[in-house]
Amino acid sequence: MFKELSFIINTDCSTINIDALNECYGTVCVLDSNSEFNDRKHLRYSKLIAISATQELILTDVEDSFSRLRKFYDERKGWLFGYFTYDFKNKIEQLKSDNDDGLGFPELCFFSPKVVLQIIENDVTVFYDEDFISQSEAEAIYKMAFSDQKENVQENISKISIESKITKDEYIAAVNQLKQHISRGDSYEINFCQEFFAENTTINTVAIYEKLNAISRAPFSAYCKFNNHFLMCASPERFLQKRGNRLISQPIKGTIKRSLDIEEDELLKLKLKNDEKERSENVMIVDLVRNDLSRVAKRKSVNVDELFGIYSFKQVHQMISTISCEVKENCDFAEIIKSTFPMGSMTGAPKVSSMKLIEQYESTKRGLYSGAVGYINPEGDFDFNVVIRSILYNAENKYLSFMVGSAITDKADAEKEYEECLLKAKAMFEVLGKL
Repeated sequence: MFKELSFIINTDCSTINIDALNECYGTVCVLDSNSEFNDRKHLRYSKLIAISATQELILTDVEDSFSRLRKFYDERKGWLFGYFTYDFKNKIEQLKSDNDDGLGFPELCFFSPKVVLQIIENDVTVFYDEDFISQSEAEAIYKMAFSDQKENVQENISKISIESKITKDEYIAAVNQLKQHISRGDSYEINFCQEFFAENTTINTVAIYEKLNAISRAPFSAYCKFNNHFLMCASPERFLQKRGNRLISQPIKGTIKRSLDIEEDELLKLKLKNDEKERSENVMIVDLVRNDLSRVAKRKSVNVDELFGIYSFKQVHQMISTISCEVKENCDFAEIIKSTFPMGSMTGAPKVSSMKLIEQYESTKRGLYSGAVGYINPEGDFDFNVVIRSILYNAENKYLSFMVGSAITDKADAEKEYEECLLKAKAMFEVLGKL
């Protein structure tokens, strides 16, 4: 049973001592909306921080994953934090994931935390599970989270040797082959990704996350420590939010660089908004999301709230559409995820045939990349991001990875798609000292 304490603080709530939490606990999940930089229309919290697991559900290659997830949620009816990897698709459709996997993340991981810090501007609510932790212990964790940070030891980033899983020529050849599949009608749009990685690398995950977050200030940023597995995420994209009986999905399709020159920056936004290829990609995914939501929606409630919205982030402008619906009665969390996952922006359309081609032409098992990280609250509301613009790390085998991709259609220019991948990878390269 979760109890709560409320605090109003006068210090800067944007500064959390993640390093102290990271040193003391095996499980830490920091979800940061960077609300001072982003549109707050659908943002509920400034930050949510979950600390230390009382119970965990960790699954890989388990046939009854959905029933076990449903049972895990139903037995707790409290706060849950966790993730679905992209490869959880194999529990939804007759698919497989046989590509190289250096990271080794479980397919699904959810945990019930001892303490949750909910931050809304300068108001902090501390939720703590009184079956596992006392009020004084919860207050001590709160104080630790807002304690003074020690100076992070600067990393010797020159020792990080980043390699590409495929060459530029191999990427271009694969894109041209995918275009042939599209011309034959096997798919209309395919999200094709490539991996950059480093082996035998020791990093300060907190320092890397804080630098990545400072560069990007994305609305779905996250730092997650699941024992030896780490996520450093600066995602601008929401997969799915539930508030009351309403679902909201906000797929991104359409990216263009930013300019320091104000007039040129506005012209770039206009160029993105009027780009026929980007609009075509976006509307295909909007139709796919509408179809996914219709499986769990009340009749005639699916609506496109915004089409081709242009949103500006520190690194890029993005084209984002918003689709919503009312959830039909007696439709639980597991059924909603089963009907909508994985997100169409990271697969293509039609979804299943595109995922088969992704498996055939990509060289890396996606794992948590293009999966989803988020929370479920005691009222049954939830919010999950799309894991993109992220660095992933396995501290046990010292393997670091990040992936980037783009949508391939019949109009795709392979050279330009490769350039778009590098644009999306810019923040990760910069953080790792390679720009």
